[in-house]
Amino acid sequence: MIEVLKPGLLMSIQDLGRFGFRHLGVAQSGALDTCAMQLANALLENNKNDAVIEITLGLGKLRFTCNTVIALVGTDMNTQLDDIPIYPGWTYPVKQGQILSFKAAKNGLRGYLAVKGGILCEPVMGSCATDLAAGFGGATGFSLKEGDLIKVKPYDNPWPKRGAILPPKRHVIRIHPSIHADLLTSQTLHSFCATQWYVKPQSNRMGVRLSNENTTLAHSHSLPSLAVSPGSIQLPPNGDPIVLLNDAQTTGGYPLLGTVISADLFHFAQLKPGDTVSFEYVNKQIAEHAQKKIDAHFAQLSIVMNNRGRSLP
Repeated sequence: MIEVLKPGLLMSIQDLGRFGFRHLGVAQSGALDTCAMQLANALLENNKNDAVIEITLGLGKLRFTCNTVIALVGTDMNTQLDDIPIYPGWTYPVKQGQILSFKAAKNGLRGYLAVKGGILCEPVMGSCATDLAAGFGGATGFSLKEGDLIKVKPYDNPWPKRGAILPPKRHVIRIHPSIHADLLTSQTLHSFCATQWYVKPQSNRMGVRLSNENTTLAHSHSLPSLAVSPGSIQLPPNGDPIVLLNDAQTTGGYPLLGTVISADLFHFAQLKPGDTVSFEYVNKQIAEHAQKKIDAHFAQLSIVMNNRGRSLP
């Protein structure tokens, strides 16, 4: 078991998400930074979809009631195992009774804690991801709170020290063209890509809200509701774009500026209030090539793991 001594701003159990139910109004949920989550699981030779703990901002504390091995991947939270510093991107053995504590995140927003064998909880609609708005999935259906007990399978065998790096960060996010290009006009779309946008404090797992006081994309368009998904970039009437993330609704009536390509969407998991981001439109070939590079990164890691390597070259 893992006992939650202090949940910090937000801790939740997540996997890759819940798919095939959007037509019923069920959100995807799941880890926002899928690269960090999958890398953490890969370092432990877990299945890539094994549930992990997503930690937002840090400031939490966990006690282990059994021996195990962990991997922590994502932003640096000045983490300590008892009084020993541990670093993101590496595996660490944990003994019964040890306490893992997180200080404030730096250079990012979220970290992912994987445990050998994965976090154990009952799947709902094929996923262990916590749907925070609907109140199901995870251990209790809600974010973790003080006193919660998280089931894990004890692991007592030695485990090699392993480390790996994440794909590099991007500051210019690549997006598919807007389906509402004619409605919004080329001038609006050009202005959107020419602007450096700031992340607003109101951002959360539903979406990253953007603003720039020197640019206005305000409009009065009204549309019937249409399907949206993680990566859809909505343009509300006030002109401040919203990049939808995993906990977002399944339909919306705002025009869309475009859709973030799958290879770049994970970057939004680590954007803090005040961070900046820009966009560029790309074609299908560029989007496919970008995804192949991400896939190749994990294929390389898999080769290293299969050959009992200690780290990526």
